[in-house]
Amino acid sequence: MKTERSTIVFNVAGYIMLTLTSLLCLLPFLFILTGSFTSELEILSDGFKLIPDNFSLMAYKAVFSEPGQILKAYQVTILITVCGTLAGLFLTSMAGYVLARPDFLYRNKLAFFIYFTTLFSGGLIPWYILIVSYLELKDSYLALVLPGLVGAWNIILMKNFMKSIPDSIVESAKIDGAGDFLIYRKLVLPLSTPGLATIGLFMALAYWNDWFSANLFITSGDKYPLQFLLYKILSSAAVLKTNIAGNLSADMKPPAETLKMAAAVVVTGPIIFLYPFVQRFFVKGLTIGAVKG
Repeated sequence: MKTERSTIVFNVAGYIMLTLTSLLCLLPFLFILTGSFTSELEILSDGFKLIPDNFSLMAYKAVFSEPGQILKAYQVTILITVCGTLAGLFLTSMAGYVLARPDFLYRNKLAFFIYFTTLFSGGLIPWYILIVSYLELKDSYLALVLPGLVGAWNIILMKNFMKSIPDSIVESAKIDGAGDFLIYRKLVLPLSTPGLATIGLFMALAYWNDWFSANLFITSGDKYPLQFLLYKILSSAAVLKTNIAGNLSADMKPPAETLKMAAAVVVTGPIIFLYPFVQRFFVKGLTIGAVKG
């Protein structure tokens, strides 16, 4: 079948626009990457460049000045991200399955209470008292996992996705004698892969980028996640630059700006490789969850 000329022109224009948009989105990360390999003096004098004149590894030497500590922080962050995401997906998918079932008597009332939590919050102080005083999770890994374990938005998104699964599948399983948990585990979960991938990506990014919980609850250095450790490194570099940079010669400036770029590369690098594996599920799950009410 011959393609019309107008369709070809439209496709070519669309590909060109998408390519330019992709390059514009990629450009900031390229600046971060090249800036991390640029000398501090060049950035202070000429600003950021895509191709640096003076190649330098000073920022990465500062970040990895204690490689054992960085490695430990990576292990903590990976542990928190994997455990928190898996446990959060399990609880969120169960809640979404229950709220999506039309035969659950109190689903509308329960859904309202979950939605209500998105409008009002108890605040930071009650949250801190709950974690530290009542749950006694001060300086514990659980203090980094529990706050992001279940979210109202994720439950609503999962409920809307599971409502797209035909009720006839569940009804036929019940006729064969299957219980609700067996139906959830054997039928609903395999059909909910796009939704699980979407919410899993949200959760993984939230756990990976979380530094505030560690700032509140973690006091031991060997339990610092990667984000909080790099935050402390950047804070120390800023203090160093403020206190002693004026007394140093021009060729001995501390790598404050390049250190920020190197820290961004160290933090965002691993999580970027996760996205291509869940991209197709992410787009499908997000669109289905958006159109189903």
